[in-house]
Formats: sequence, structure tokens, C-alpha cells
Amino acid sequence: MLLLAGALAAGVVTSAGMGFIRIGFFEILRILLGSVTGNDAWFSELDRLFPVVIMDVRLPRILTAAFVGGGLSMAGAVFQGILLNPLADPYTLGVSAGAAFGASLAILVNITVMGTWSIPLCAFLGAMATLAAVVFLSEGSGGLSSNNLILSGIIVAAILSAGISFLKYIADEQVAVIIFWLMGSFAAKTWNDVWMAAGSLMIGFLIFLFYSRDLNVVAMGDRTAVSLGVDTQRVRLILLLSASLVSAVAVSVSGIIGFVGLLVPHMMRAFTGPDNRKLIPVCGLAGAVLLLGADTVTRAVLPREIPIGILTALIGGPFFCYVFRRRRKTGAAS
Repeated sequence: MLLLAGALAAGVVTSAGMGFIRIGFFEILRILLGSVTGNDAWFSELDRLFPVVIMDVRLPRILTAAFVGGGLSMAGAVFQGILLNPLADPYTLGVSAGAAFGASLAILVNITVMGTWSIPLCAFLGAMATLAAVVFLSEGSGGLSSNNLILSGIIVAAILSAGISFLKYIADEQVAVIIFWLMGSFAAKTWNDVWMAAGSLMIGFLIFLFYSRDLNVVAMGDRTAVSLGVDTQRVRLILLLSASLVSAVAVSVSGIIGFVGLLVPHMMRAFTGPDNRKLIPVCGLAGAVLLLGADTVTRAVLPREIPIGILTALIGGPFFCYVFRRRRKTGAAS
């Protein structure tokens, strides 16, 4: 955790200096210290444009990417523990499809009641409505079960995917805006986006950490958990709502960004093991580093910025295929 925290701090400062306007490492530190303490004397000798570029343009985008990456990664670890499925991620229950449908609808009918918050708010409401539909469909006489949740999520996501395709079909000139949002991006993020992502991350992290021991027991199976005195239905529902909330806020801020919540828990289990008390905090830091690095590449390294969702899919897809194939071979050999 100390190594990842150090890498994240170094990544934030390094990324803040990269871009069309290059700013030195120590100059960035002076700007950050001066802005935090309110003492402009720290950077009074620097170019007046540098503090504006750092504090108003780059830092909100950098911190939003870090918080979204951490939130998606922790939610992925929780979903995999709840659903007892190593292929589960924040989008398994259709949360991303609900957010995409809500945002697409807001773009199509030009909802501007909340100003710049209109599209993120509609995306969040769509994700929450989708979660409610999934929970309603999966409830049975035996309560919430992993298989029912996954099947309900697939059904609802398929229906919403068709709805999104229909909205794009009738969107005409607004179809490009819908498609760009669906591909995910951190461009033009503000401090409001930072606070929203950070708030949901901290609330989710505290809940995840509080129930991490119970999640360890639930991951052993319902019979074992019940025999050890854990209310599996209550724990599963609370963690399900919390992880979905974190995922919904992340998607509403950044758009659809895949593979982060799927890959990071798999990668970190090799270092921490299956204990969620260690895995969840480490996943938060690792996810923040991963998505911050990916956003820095697409913003400051590539000749032309591409949506972050495309980059994470191009990197995460082949890597996950490699990990999955390697584990299959290891299992067959043993």
C-alpha cells in the first residue's frame, strides 16, 4: 500500500507537468503548496499561466481519473466477492447500461435543467433505476442469490442496450455526442466532478472496509456464512447497493470505462491474497494509478487524444485473455 500510495502521489505530480505546456516537477510542487496554504508567494515568480493550467485544467482531470479508477476497482472486488464470480465487475448487473441509457436520453431530448450536471444526473438516475429493476427481478423465496442477480443483470442490460441503439438511431446530428460519451472521457472535468467522485469513493470505501470481514465469509458460500452467524442477505444487499452507487457515480462522471474493475482485483490478488480487508484498499490505490496512467497517456503522450474507454479496452482485453489462459493452463496442469 505504501508503494502504491507513493506511485499515485508521484503520478499525480508527474502527470500535472505533462501536456502541451511543460511544467517542471518542482514548479508544480510550489504551485500545489501555494494553492493549498493560500500563500501565493510560493509561485509568484512563475509564469502566471502555470497556476491556472495546473489548478483549473489539469488537476481536476487528474484527480477525477484517480478517484474513478479507485472506485471502479474497489467495486469490482466487492462484486466478485458478492456474486462469487471471478468475471464479475461493476458493469455485470447492468449499471453501466442504465447510466448509458440515462445519459443518451438526456442528450437526445436536450435536458439542461441542472446545467452541466444534467447529463451526469440522468446517468446516475438511470443506473440506480437499473439496479432497482435487477434487484426486483432477482428476488425470490430464497432471497437474493448470485445466479439470479447475474441473470437479471444480463437481461436488463440487453434490454437497455437495445434502447440505446434505438436512441442513437433517432438522434440524427446528436448521435456523435452520444457515442463520444459512451466511449468515456475525462476531458473538461471540473472541481465539482472531483468532489462528487471523491465523496462517493470515501463513502463506499468506509462501507466496504466495515463489511470486509463479512464479505470474506460470504465468499465461502451461503451455507458456511450462515453457520458462522453472518446474515448473508443483509450483507449482500448493503454491499450491492454501495458498490453500485460508487459505480454509478463513476460512470456518470466519466462515461463507460471497461476492464478496470475486472482486471485490477485479479492483479492485486496475486499480492494480497483473497482477504478483502487487504484487497479492497489495495485495489483502490492500484485502480487509481492504472486509470491515471491511462488518462495521462491518451492526454499527453499520444499525438491525438482518444477516449479513455477505448484505451482501457485495448489494453485490458488482451491482458485479461493472457491471464485467463494462463490460469486455465495452470489449473489443467495441477
